[in-house]
Amino acid sequence: MNVVHISAECYPVAKVGGLADVVGALPKYQNSATVSSQVIMPFYDNKFTKAHAFNTIYESELNLGDASFPFKILTLKKALLDFEIFFVDVPELLFKEYVYSNDDTERFLAFQIAALDWMLTWETFPDYIHCHDHHTGLIPFMLQESFKYKSFRKIPNILTIHNAQYQGWFPHNKVNLIPPFNFDNVGLLDWGSSINPLAAAIKCAWRVTTVSPSYMEELKKSANGLEDLLNHESAKCSGILNGIDWNVWNPETDNYLVSNYTDKTVVSGKKANKKHLCDTFNLDFKKPLFAFIGRLVGEKGSDLFPETFKNILEKGDASILLLGSGHDETETQLEALKNDYKGSYNAFIGYDEALSHVIYAGADFLLMPSRVEPCGLNQMYALRYGTIPIVRSIGGLKDTVIDISENNGFGICHPHVTVSDITNAIDRGVDLYKNNSIYKKLSKQIMGINHSWDASANAYIKLYKSI
Repeated sequence: MNVVHISAECYPVAKVGGLADVVGALPKYQNSATVSSQVIMPFYDNKFTKAHAFNTIYESELNLGDASFPFKILTLKKALLDFEIFFVDVPELLFKEYVYSNDDTERFLAFQIAALDWMLTWETFPDYIHCHDHHTGLIPFMLQESFKYKSFRKIPNILTIHNAQYQGWFPHNKVNLIPPFNFDNVGLLDWGSSINPLAAAIKCAWRVTTVSPSYMEELKKSANGLEDLLNHESAKCSGILNGIDWNVWNPETDNYLVSNYTDKTVVSGKKANKKHLCDTFNLDFKKPLFAFIGRLVGEKGSDLFPETFKNILEKGDASILLLGSGHDETETQLEALKNDYKGSYNAFIGYDEALSHVIYAGADFLLMPSRVEPCGLNQMYALRYGTIPIVRSIGGLKDTVIDISENNGFGICHPHVTVSDITNAIDRGVDLYKNNSIYKKLSKQIMGINHSWDASANAYIKLYKSI
């Protein structure tokens, strides 16, 4: 079985969010399950591409409406990943320092067309084409409708929705950018009076998945305008929970940690990493440490942090450490708190991969008060490192964290994204931390919860075979 994944992101090459983690891990685990899995992604001007050498294996030109652009297909000179990865280099459009921007219609259309044009030259076509999010959403449509790709029409294609809030809308006057197709079927492109790549993919893909079962059900009620479509297409839709790379996220071998540990040495291991964090960021080691890692955007509930953190820090019985960036006003407010709560609060505005690993290992609790969370990986990383997640019960968070008030519960859950709910959840965490024996027992217990990609990769393989 040969599967080609097509995506705008793939860790460690280019990462903006969880999409990169999934595309960087799923092929690896599929390969270990006797599936030949490959990735096609854009060639960006970033740290990864500057640090490595590449071979050109194909050159041609693509048509984007009346314009034409030269492109190349590149491979790494030295294999670095556990799967084959190919890069679409369209210098004029894709070779940028950023992944996403304001001119993404032309950029990602060129990426999709170049990928398919190159695949037409293959001696053996793939058995399955797996598309990820709206950046590749026109591929199922083009496979089905564009004249030049008619030889692909019997190849099953799958769409995975990582985040339905972003759909890639563009106006109908750009329809000529898409390779010629039977215009009687132009309605397949339309949703909400614009060309909607994600909607087109939902209509045309053979199967549609989301990154958790709960997220699929939630989208049928709230999907930024796609609710009716997803309900109509529900027979081919399912949710498959993401996993995490069990080898990369392993406190026993993680090179970023100050001290490595297992479930048997979790107390001393977390203590060493926590002490390092507290010394580095001037925090009180004796207090429970609550951390947030992620984007400072409305989806993550971070706009409520300034007021929530004030409520908690005024009480004086907790420390808070934040790692993230995003909304300018939220960043400013969170930076300002440093002056008022020295010794109990600190923030690193930006992103640092090494620091994130140490925070997962050293924090006592991880905050995830998300308004939208299709799957969430951070809570799985936290569990792996013995850090108790505090989450809003939604999407993948609902599927992976059980509240301590329930049988076999191990996390703290709250139903709403409000200052009151988040504050109360943190207060519950403080109370749990004071009950030292129960806290230590939970910390050890959650390290054994297996959210590796093995089960998820097999679920996708089962899906492919079912088509």
